[in-house]
Amino acid sequence: MAYNEHAACPCGSKKSYKNCCKIFHEGKYPQTAVELMKSRFSAFVVGNIDYIISTTHEDNIEYSENKSKWREDLQNVISSNDFYSLEILDFIDGKEESYVTFKVGIKQRGLDVSFTEKSKFLKIDGKWLYRSGEFLDD
Repeated sequence: MAYNEHAACPCGSKKSYKNCCKIFHEGKYPQTAVELMKSRFSAFVVGNIDYIISTTHEDNIEYSENKSKWREDLQNVISSNDFYSLEILDFIDGKEESYVTFKVGIKQRGLDVSFTEKSKFLKIDGKWLYRSGEFLDD
């Protein structure tokens, strides 16, 4: 199912998806780790698996050389979860390494499985990539 580009962007920016995260999903590079975080969350909402894969650092635990299996795993995550909110709690900006702490709202078969995470992002060849995340107690 295609996401309505005129609907509010899933990242919570109050802009339309077309004027927010869609530009990153179509090839513009996020300038900050926060932009990458928000656009990755939106990619889970709209089902843009290729964007999720292309913005994941190769040292990430989820990273796989077997892209078809990885795509299948991501599709299962996307189809079995309702990603409904994102709240940025903290941002530590750096030139090559940044941290974003966020709370993501997720429901899985009606159960709230929301979590808070502190994510590490690395800038490699001018592009921000998601390196790792640590779950935090709410």
